[in-house]
Amino acid sequence: MKQFFKNVLSSCFGIFFAGVLLFVVVIGYVSYKISSISNDEANEVLIENNSILKLNLDAPISERENKDPLSGFNLKGFSGDNSLGLLDILKVIHIAATDDKIKGIYIETSGVSTNLANVEEIRNALIEFKKSKKFVWSYSEMYSQTGYYLCSVADSVWLNPVGMVEFKGMVSQVMFFKGALAKLEIKPEIIRHGKFKSAVEPLINDHLSEANRLQIQTYLGTLWSHLKLGISTARKINVQELQAMVDNAKVTNAKTALQHKLVDRLLYKDQVLERLASQLDVATTDDIKMTSLANYIDANENTTYASTISTKSATAKNRIAIVYANGDIESGKGDDETIGSDRIAQAIREARLDENIKAIVLRVNSPGGSSMASDIIWREVMLTKKVKPVVVSMGGLAASGGYYIACCANKIIAEPTTITGSIGVFGVLWNGSGLLNNKLGITVDTVKTGRFADIGTTTRALTATERAIIQQEVETIYDDFISRVAEGRHMTKAQVDSIGQGRVWTAIDAQKIGLVDELGGIDKAITTAATLAKLDSYKLYSLPKQINPFEKIMQKMGASTTEANSRAMLGEAYPYYKALHNAVKHKGILMRTEYDVIY
Repeated sequence: MKQFFKNVLSSCFGIFFAGVLLFVVVIGYVSYKISSISNDEANEVLIENNSILKLNLDAPISERENKDPLSGFNLKGFSGDNSLGLLDILKVIHIAATDDKIKGIYIETSGVSTNLANVEEIRNALIEFKKSKKFVWSYSEMYSQTGYYLCSVADSVWLNPVGMVEFKGMVSQVMFFKGALAKLEIKPEIIRHGKFKSAVEPLINDHLSEANRLQIQTYLGTLWSHLKLGISTARKINVQELQAMVDNAKVTNAKTALQHKLVDRLLYKDQVLERLASQLDVATTDDIKMTSLANYIDANENTTYASTISTKSATAKNRIAIVYANGDIESGKGDDETIGSDRIAQAIREARLDENIKAIVLRVNSPGGSSMASDIIWREVMLTKKVKPVVVSMGGLAASGGYYIACCANKIIAEPTTITGSIGVFGVLWNGSGLLNNKLGITVDTVKTGRFADIGTTTRALTATERAIIQQEVETIYDDFISRVAEGRHMTKAQVDSIGQGRVWTAIDAQKIGLVDELGGIDKAITTAATLAKLDSYKLYSLPKQINPFEKIMQKMGASTTEANSRAMLGEAYPYYKALHNAVKHKGILMRTEYDVIY
């Protein structure tokens, strides 16, 4: 009876907690809708004359604006996503250049929570903004290396007197799990094509292969050279001098950063505000009118702006669709953070069949994934290309399956710091017989009606014949891969194979070998699509439709517990857990790459 009451009380508590949580969620969503309406009404008067646009880019920057109903709402372990959309950031910087109310941009950020390609796009937007002759000033208590690269284009770069600039070079670290798997007596069965296809190396090696070390050294060196050149141009410091700072650890604190001209002055925040007040010609720092990036985005939600070759019009009938393909490629629906083949294929199909959509920009930010799912998306791109222009804009990573879905587009445009290529295929199967037999004392017996009925089972090793069968399938898929690329890029299969083999490239090098057409960001991809479609005016239309608010809430209720709890329990060890999880979750034949570059 005592246990019965305990169960009843537990059930009642669970129901009560769920009810309270649902009530809070509904209130949050209603508040979100009301605030949205209020913002719409206030947009006309939000920005005052003689204002400064303040950029704080410490919050995550996503490929696409996240219209999260829980934004601004916070409950322990259950909160909204306040990420900014890249295109919105580029848009408002562009608008601010011709907005008489905005006198300049003030950047106050330490690090930038996004990939290096997105940083490059924002940095280029700031360089373009400076042509308006308005000021760009930057201040931070601590600049991360990526944050400093972004802010180095400012007219004045200021640092707290006891702050620092992180300037030490770039590093890529690969974690290997061969020893851990051996202790558990789990044996990975790897079948691959491509000597550079190194996504499986952490499972079978305890160090980098020479081929993998070569490709990492090559692309890391290209990225670092690009960053040094950008800083050298902006700060007028010799590239060799910058390298000497890194090799000899010359920049260790604020004073050495000033001594080596990485920053212009060492100032406290109150001194920065005084300079801003003087620049705006106002009496006190309290009179400074500063608008945040989020507010300026809201204020200009319905504002259009002139791009380099065409005029965007809010009333234009013609549209350019931006199809966002972000995350791992997998079969099924997927979500806003994964590329589900059904969802993305449907979005491309919708854009193809819509007569008002005259061109498509496929924004790819993906390490790849399922070979079958990649081919399904490729097919829709190929069909669409026959009807209207398709331009690919690559984000930070568009490799393996991410390149597969891009290769047949009319044009491929990528930032210099984009990682792409990795044209290769691998298969992963698991033999857990040692774990079952020796560690757990479990044995398995089998009855089957066909010789290969249990091929791929985790309870035993592959036979030589079975391995040959799977190897043949890998070879077939690799041949399909290089055939798709050869057709899309107007190359021979031999040429593609010579630059394939699973090797990754920066877009700088990828352009030289024909895998990328032009260097640039998403705005360049949009204007290129407009040119190909011969459009003078157009509106942008984003696809696929984002997950509806309540579905997103339900996803968060499920995902927040596992993700947040894992982070809380493991702390600094969480990245290692995540790396192991990513390494062992893959099964079957994949087109995928995985690298961790520390900027």
